[in-house]
Amino acid sequence: MISLARLIIRTFDLRMTGKWFALSGLIGVVAGLGAIVFQTLGQVIARFTLSQFAGWSPGEAAGEHILFEHAATAFSPVWLIVIMTLGGLVSGLLVYTFAPEAEGHGTDAAIDAFHHRRGFIRARIPLIKTIASAVTLGTGGSGGREGPIAQIGAGFGSYLATRLNLSAHDRRIMLAAGMGAGVGAIFRAPLAGALFAGEILYREAEIESEVIVPAAMSSIVGYSVYCMSLPADKRFLPLFGQAFPAPPGPVIELIPLGLLAIVLVAVGILYIKTFYGVHKLFKKLPGPPHIRPAIGAAMAGCLGLGLLHLSGGDHRVLAVLSTGYGSLQQALNPAATISIGLLLTIAFGKIITTSLTISSGGSGGVFGPSMVIGGCVGTATGQFLHGLMPAIVTSPTTYGIVGMAGFFAGCAHAPFSTIIMVSEMTGNYNLLLPTMWVSTLCFLLSRPWTLYVKQVPTRLESPAHRGDFIVDLLEGIRVSEVFRPNTQLLTVPEQRSLEDIVHLLATTQQHYFPVVNDAGEMVGIFSSDDVRSWLYDETIWKLAVAEDIMVTKFVSVTPDDDLNTALRRFTAINLDELPVLDPKNPGRLLGMLRRKETIGFYNRRLLEHKQSVTEQAADGTAFP
Repeated sequence: MISLARLIIRTFDLRMTGKWFALSGLIGVVAGLGAIVFQTLGQVIARFTLSQFAGWSPGEAAGEHILFEHAATAFSPVWLIVIMTLGGLVSGLLVYTFAPEAEGHGTDAAIDAFHHRRGFIRARIPLIKTIASAVTLGTGGSGGREGPIAQIGAGFGSYLATRLNLSAHDRRIMLAAGMGAGVGAIFRAPLAGALFAGEILYREAEIESEVIVPAAMSSIVGYSVYCMSLPADKRFLPLFGQAFPAPPGPVIELIPLGLLAIVLVAVGILYIKTFYGVHKLFKKLPGPPHIRPAIGAAMAGCLGLGLLHLSGGDHRVLAVLSTGYGSLQQALNPAATISIGLLLTIAFGKIITTSLTISSGGSGGVFGPSMVIGGCVGTATGQFLHGLMPAIVTSPTTYGIVGMAGFFAGCAHAPFSTIIMVSEMTGNYNLLLPTMWVSTLCFLLSRPWTLYVKQVPTRLESPAHRGDFIVDLLEGIRVSEVFRPNTQLLTVPEQRSLEDIVHLLATTQQHYFPVVNDAGEMVGIFSSDDVRSWLYDETIWKLAVAEDIMVTKFVSVTPDDDLNTALRRFTAINLDELPVLDPKNPGRLLGMLRRKETIGFYNRRLLEHKQSVTEQAADGTAFP
């Protein structure tokens, strides 16, 4: 495979889009296969642990292909706790022994690698992440699939770029393409996967445009490869089955939808604070980190059993464990009836169990739990508002679908990819207007908080683009802003003798001397260093003139040139000063641009820009 990739690199010009199509396609194939292995391994573990001994099989979405029938075993609370604890222990031992950076929800690690590690992810990460996450989810740990599969795809993209000796810039693009491919495959959402890869990297409304085309190609291929592993009746079925009937409501419904956004933001803040609060608590626990996921999983299992007891034995409440997609499927089904109390129990229980499972060091994603929390809170809010205003809020399940998108858009600061992803996962594109409305509100209201702490605010703050912004800032400054027309600048007539020039050097601190003709037009330039090379023979002083020692092919700038152009000309032949010429009259000298003044002006402008960014960010404070 690596040999084939090298052949592709040699065949295509590195600047051609064809290279990205070929490499992204290869990444998509591996990400699609990785999604198949990950999904299969998780179901195998669930069948021969939870189902076999505990008598419980986690519910799945309607579009998911279930490989095994439920074992005819009575439900055993004791075995449930034992299996979850052992699953956490195995996951912790794998991760902290072989790849500590594979802990947690995975997407943050890929984001961090993009910004701070030149796109580099160790080759062992995808393998360890696949096994550890499958064990965590397969034994009942509360988590999602997007983090593991995103890190699996990103890890292969990084590995491939490293093996091909590509630049850090290309490795970052391939990392993001792998992340998009994994998400697009596992959630049957190829378009959303491509947008997710470019959008999830930043806290603000930024998108990494360079990764969109490669991520789109890899996401399409990954999705296709994964779907080919499914039976024909589910091959291209949305994850949550057929489209739900949800006709657009009246325009006035934007008001209750706005109330839904406020509720989602409040719950989202609780989710983020709980998630990272639990993470801090587990960091303080004594002992090796290897056992922390086991403790977290055991506590999550106990909470699930406690809620099962309080609900009177309603097994739907066990959606607080594993992915929770089974109960979310019912919450989104208009024909199913789940009470507001049960929906909120699942939502808030999911916040705690996910925090215990993932924040303790377990391996799993946070997107899946966010869908369950947002969907349940949205449906519960829709039912409540339907009771208050039935003529306006006609479909509570609509609020569940919109809640899925809005909740994650606010928590992850990824509104556009989330809107598309939820539409693709539910097969429902009738709700784009309310989904955009709620997701945008959630994004704007949740700006001070984020679920992905490795996101950087904007491209300006990303080390991956530090050089880009130096160029951008330089290109925004004109030479006319920096140089000062110098009326005291000494010019030398082209027929002035070398003897006069030598005496002139003794009376001035000027280093560069423009040479002008009889019409006052600049025809050349020389420096004091150029003159010194003529001082070895005094007999030449009276014979040589400025015309003999000047450089006629000199480098210059105009007031309209930007500082990036000026700096490139400074460094081309290592000059300290450049003549500034009138663009309308190229022979007319306006003054000299000095390198020291140019760099000083740039540093002042950069400081002003940083202070401006700091002031703009002062109203929204730090990460949780």
